[in-house]
Amino acid sequence: MPDISLTIVVVLCLASLAAGWIDAVVGGGGLLLLPAMLLGLPGGTPAAYALGTNKAVAIVGTTGAAVTYARKAPVDVRLAVRIGLAALAGSTAGAFVAAGMSTDVLKPVVMVVLLGVGTFVMLRPAFGTAPSTEPVSARRVLAAIGLAGLGIGFYDGLIGPGTGTFLVLALTALLHFDLVTASATAKIVNCCTNAGALATFAWKGTVYWQLAALMAVFNLVGGMAGAHTALKKGSGFVRVVLLTVVFALVANLAYQQWVA
Repeated sequence: MPDISLTIVVVLCLASLAAGWIDAVVGGGGLLLLPAMLLGLPGGTPAAYALGTNKAVAIVGTTGAAVTYARKAPVDVRLAVRIGLAALAGSTAGAFVAAGMSTDVLKPVVMVVLLGVGTFVMLRPAFGTAPSTEPVSARRVLAAIGLAGLGIGFYDGLIGPGTGTFLVLALTALLHFDLVTASATAKIVNCCTNAGALATFAWKGTVYWQLAALMAVFNLVGGMAGAHTALKKGSGFVRVVLLTVVFALVANLAYQQWVA
């Protein structure tokens, strides 16, 4: 475990709790947790340790949320697993590329992608408010496996933050899910992407396991609570949380990049 103060450990645990809740509702918990880890870990710590430890924490909360959703939401588990297996391959490849990446590269990339996501959702107020009654074609399923699986899986292993949000958007757009069903499906897929990336980071020895274990407890509680909230409140609530999270975190990352 790195040499960090008790205050920083407490802050990281609270960030993990909040990130678990956000991630379960709409994805993107890593957009809170990863910046917190980049700031909280000792100066000079390679980015790979923040990324690897983040994956060890996130997989616990994501699994808890996935189990909660699967019990109560209309999830096509077989489809989710098919997309998840493609995502597993993509995230493993992305994690190999991420091993030598500098933290200076992370923040601008995430900000640009987030702004695109937020703009898209704002311009489409009816997006994900209700599922389509039209059957999903085999072509759309293959597109979901390619984009939401391989593509977003690679992004998850490479950078990570926002993966759940991007999965929700991709699944809603490609498979005509409502936002709650998309969030539920995304959690299963996200478990696979986290597993692939974590295996790579663990193999490279870039995970602070003691710190991750402590933070994972808080992330699990937040993830299960977030899933219950999304199921109770519905797609309209999920959309509001999505936009709030996206623009708040863009502002936070911009401040860290150009002001702090």
